[in-house]
Formats: sequence, C-alpha cells, structure tokens
Amino acid sequence: MGPKRIKLEKEICSCCICLDLLKDPVTIPCGHSYCMNCIKSFWGEEEEKKLHSCPQCRQTFTPRPVLLKNTMLADLVEQLKKTGLQAAPADHCYAGPEDVSCDFCTGRKRKAFKSCLICLVSYCEKHLQPHFKNTAFEKHKLVDPSNKLQENICSRHNESMKIFCRTDQQCICYLCSVEEHKGHDTVSAAAERTERQRELEVSRRNIQQRIQDREKDVKLLQQEEENINLSADKAVEDNKKIFTELIRLMEKRSSDVKQQVRSQQRTDVSRVKELQEKLEQEITELKSNDAELKKLSQTEDHNQFLHNYPSLSPLSESTDSSSIKISPLNYFEDVTEAVSAVRDKLQDVLRDKWTNVSLMVTEVDVLLPQPEPKTRAEFLKYSREITLDPNTANTCLLLSDGNRKTTFMRQHQSYSSHPDRFTLCSQVLSRESLTGRCYWEVEWRGRGVYCPISRLWSSVLQSRSVPGSQSRYSVLLQRL
Repeated sequence: MGPKRIKLEKEICSCCICLDLLKDPVTIPCGHSYCMNCIKSFWGEEEEKKLHSCPQCRQTFTPRPVLLKNTMLADLVEQLKKTGLQAAPADHCYAGPEDVSCDFCTGRKRKAFKSCLICLVSYCEKHLQPHFKNTAFEKHKLVDPSNKLQENICSRHNESMKIFCRTDQQCICYLCSVEEHKGHDTVSAAAERTERQRELEVSRRNIQQRIQDREKDVKLLQQEEENINLSADKAVEDNKKIFTELIRLMEKRSSDVKQQVRSQQRTDVSRVKELQEKLEQEITELKSNDAELKKLSQTEDHNQFLHNYPSLSPLSESTDSSSIKISPLNYFEDVTEAVSAVRDKLQDVLRDKWTNVSLMVTEVDVLLPQPEPKTRAEFLKYSREITLDPNTANTCLLLSDGNRKTTFMRQHQSYSSHPDRFTLCSQVLSRESLTGRCYWEVEWRGRGVYCPISRLWSSVLQSRSVPGSQSRYSVLLQRL
C-alpha cells in the first residue's frame, strides 16, 4: 500500500471531531461522516438551540437527521485496523492545563492551532480547515491561539470592541461610543494600533540601540576584567620574584653572619686551646719539679742532699695568665644586638611603606567609578588603622594605648627634641601616610578634636555632646 493511498484512506476514515479512526461511522445529509457517539454528543450540546448543524460545513438540519451506520466506511476502517494503521495523533497533540484547547473538539480536547478574532473561537488544525476551504471565512482574522478572546467582547452590549476611546484609554464597542463615551475622542482600534505601533517601533529602536550600547559596554568590561586578571597575575608573579629575592638576600645575610660567627668561634677556641695546652704542659713540669723537690727534701743523708741539690732542674718561666678574662656567655651579644637593630629598622620601613603598598592595591581604577559608600559597613571597606607619631606630639599631649590614644595634659610632657614636633598647636600626626579614599573612626571626650592625618590637615570636628560624655564620629577622607 503506497504512502499517498495510506494518507488518503486515513483522511477518509478519520472523524474530524475526535480526530481518530471512525467508530460506528455515520454519514449525515451533507455528506460528512463522523463517529456515531461523536456527532450525537455534538448535537446534544446544540439541543437547547433546537439547531443541528454539521461541524465542518455548518449546514443546519431540521428536524434532527436519523443516524444510520455507513457500512462501506465501517468495512474500510476494519481493513485499516488489520494493517495496523492508526490515525490517532500522539499525546502531545492533546491540550494540557496550560494550553489553549480547540472549542470544537468533544471528549478529550486537542491543542488549538489558531484562534479566529471574528468567530471568537479557537480551532485545532483539523477543525480549522473550513476557514481555508470556504470563501465565507476569507475575511476572518486568524491569530495564534489565545484564551482571551472573550476580552474582545463588550461585557455590557455583547458586541465586538472595535473602537478605541482615547479619552478614557480603553477599547469600546460601537454602542458604547454613542452612549457613555459620546463626545469622547474615539478612533478605530486598528487606527490606534497603527499609531501606537509606530511609537512601539521607535521604542524598539531605542531599546535596540541601548542594547547595542550595553553590549559594547559589556565587551569593554570583559576586556577590562581580562586586563585586571592579567595585570594581577603579573603583579603577583613579579612581587613573588621580588620577595623571593628579598628572602634570598636575608638568607644570604643570615648565612654570612653564621659563617663569620663560626669562623671567629674557631679562631677564639683555637687560641683558648693553645693557651690551655701551654698551661697544662706547665702544670706537668711543675708537678715533676715538685716531686723531685719532695724526694730531695726527704733525704736523710746531709752530704747526699747537698750533693744533689745543685743538679735540680730550674723552673721554666711562668705563663702570664693575668690577661685571661672569663665572660658570662656574652661573647657574641654585640652581633645579636646589631642584627636586632637591622631587624627593627627593617620592620619600621615595612610598617611605614606597607600602607602605601596596600593603598596602591585598593586604589586600582576600572572603567566604572566606585559607588559612594553610604552605610558603615560600606565605609569600613576603606578603614585604616591609625597610630600616632610620638616625634610630632605637642608636649601638652600624652600618648597611650600603643600610641593610639592622646590626652590633653596641663603639665608638659618630657619629650625629646625633634624637628617634626608641634610646638605651638596641641596636635599630633599619624605615623601612616594616607592616600586615596580612607576611613577611620575617632572616639573623644570634650568639645572637639583634630583628626590625625599624616602630613595632612583636617577640619576640626565639633561635637555638641555634653562635656565628659563619649561620642563617636566617622570620617571619610576623599581622594586628594
């Protein structure tokens, strides 16, 4: 059986109501055939109107036609069933809860293929065929399936709303335009649509232009992101090399000090051992002489004593031990003190310069400006730890709490002389150099305070709090 013949027989033997193979096929007077139960159900819905029509051609019949089984179609359907052919579509053709269903399908509804704005009805592909074949439907407007067709009908007059009231900005029917909307600025819905369509196109062009602009911005930001990543990777790698060199230098200096100490250790130990051996040799000689003298002193024969006395070995010159000084394990303390001094100076340099390094990292600018902080949490991202410089403190100021607190004193403090010290104003500067956007918090008692900004003057912060009470004030130093 050829494909064309199979398709043709499927069309002939299918019910356009259930879209399945005919079951107990019947043919009504207009010549169209249906399942007996399908046409009965369809006509049962029209029973109240006392009108019976064909679902396809809409021809009406009065009275209701007698339904007789079409034996020829029944035999053909049986032959198709034997070949295993079925005309039923897949389940996905049936309407789901969110789909627009065909208004003509009985039983299980099919998905609507189109909706007609004139009929105000939705059709599946099968039930839509008369709109394509019958010239009476040529002027009907078919749109995508919609569940809102009834919104085009005036709820008051049950007429199609084809007029737009510009005064009230709503769609109305013809009867509304001559009644409650009489005298209003009205145009046809099609004309209003045309005008608004032009406005819509202008808006779309603007949106599309903005989309293009934003896409360019996104590409720029992507490039900026790539540049930031590349720059950060390079900075990390370069700084790793720098710190590696510093570590190697420190290790070399440590090794040099170690070698020098060990070399000096060997020299001094050698001198000590040499002197020790000399003293031990002298002790041995002295003990030998002492033994001879003891033996001679114990001789009872006077003549023998006098005979042997001149032959005694003379004492060797005594080693001068007055120069030996014993130190309590402090031979190389000066070396340790010198290294400690270098360490302290290095720590001071790192502390003073590290703030600048950190600020250089945080002040990296990108294409977009950084938003102004508004909350304390946002300000804290720019927080800086401030310590006061004792070399700049006026003698009326007492520094405490690790140089983070200053107190005005009536009695002058005994500070050493320094060229950076304030002599006229009761001020003190911070040890840290601040650049870029910085934030810190100052807590004070009294009527006012000068904020400590390294080498920079700030405005005087005035407080209206009761003298003696505590107040907290947040300060943001903008880019200078």
